[in-house]
Amino acid sequence: MTIHSMTGYAALDRDLGPVRLALELKSVNGRFLDLNFRCAEELRFLEMPLREKLAAAIGRGKVDCRLYLQPNSAATPQLTPNIALVQQLAGLETEVLSVMFNAAPLSVAEVLRWPGVLASEAISPERLQAECFALLDSVLAEFLASRAREGARLADVLRERATRMRTEVAKVEPMVPVAIADYTERLATKLREAVAALDEERIRQEISVFAAKIDVAEELARLVTHLSEVERVLSKGGAVGKRLDFIMQELNREANTLASKSVSAAVTAIALELKLLIEQMREQVQNLE
Repeated sequence: MTIHSMTGYAALDRDLGPVRLALELKSVNGRFLDLNFRCAEELRFLEMPLREKLAAAIGRGKVDCRLYLQPNSAATPQLTPNIALVQQLAGLETEVLSVMFNAAPLSVAEVLRWPGVLASEAISPERLQAECFALLDSVLAEFLASRAREGARLADVLRERATRMRTEVAKVEPMVPVAIADYTERLATKLREAVAALDEERIRQEISVFAAKIDVAEELARLVTHLSEVERVLSKGGAVGKRLDFIMQELNREANTLASKSVSAAVTAIALELKLLIEQMREQVQNLE
């Protein structure tokens, strides 16, 4: 399944003769689906069906939808006379002239200037709805494609960061025995200097306690497991944002524990690098649907 970013944009318009119907969609990240509409008053009746179509196609994000009509400057307006109104004017003129013999008759220019006699070509609500739905299909396809392209880019970034984290985690495991050996030597020397009669068993006990405290095998195993889950979720696709956000929290928890158990500058540096990579991944995850 395709991974979608919550950031996207698309805008198209259709030529309806005297006017052009324009539709624009743009979105940014959000915890839930938040649809905001701005549309011309004569198109307000289309808002609810448009909302239903958008809600069925988009999972998360703050989406702004702008729908409006604009005059088509390239189109020549088709004017048609209101014959029924012209006939009424003719009848009224006859009645007036029967009483006022000296009144001037109506000219053709005066009749054409009469309010309502000339009307531009009207677009029926049924046609507006059909044209709007067809336009929405095209805009929505482009909009989802833009979110898919951005989602693929973000997924590549996450995979690259996960690979770097695996490399850093792999560096830690061989450092732990070295740290224990170094501590063993220093502790044994100090204890022998302080207490000449101290037996080797007490030294081994102290070393065992230290080794238990700095043992990070469990943290390293969990880090690897979480990174594998990141890769699995990205491969599966679909709506992955919330799941990846939870995994980022778990990765950060293990990186913190690794840093707290560190007994060497090298391990601390790796833990800090892991936390930096996790934060970079979290920033990208926030934009995924």
